Amino acid sequence: MKPNPKLKKVYQNMQNGEISKEGFLGNDKRELNEIIEEDERLIQSLNIEIEKIADKMEQLKNESIKGLGEPVIVQNKWKVKIDEVKGYLACPFEDGIYRKHNINIKNLKNNKEINFSDLSLHLIREHHFLQGKGSFYRLEPKILKEVLEI
Repeated sequence: MKPNPKLKKVYQNMQNGEISKEGFLGNDKRELNEIIEEDERLIQSLNIEIEKIADKMEQLKNESIKGLGEPVIVQNKWKVKIDEVKGYLACPFEDGIYRKHNINIKNLKNNKEINFSDLSLHLIREHHFLQGKGSFYRLEPKILKEVLEI
């Protein structure tokens, strides 16, 4: 599919060292619109909605804040923990700046877990971007479904 010209600057922002040392694309060489479209198809094939993913991630993130850096057990299903790192990260789509929180959610039934940041949550909710394959914060749709039980 032909790349969207509006995404050219965003794609540049996602490269290693532009906004973050590691970047957002990992070793993924596809165009940004291809990455997003493929993940949207994958999510749809799993019978889940991106909004439900973001809502559950945000709900569990909010629960993790109650632990003040210590793990919190939520509904006897998840162990959640938030760590704050100094500084902020800008969205590569140039529509916001986000605190550097690292959030971990572990499903206690299946021992699957995810790690994400406030920026990751924004990228999913607003841009349907789960990051490129090989990216440190890449969130695989199948793992999201298993961890979040959605």
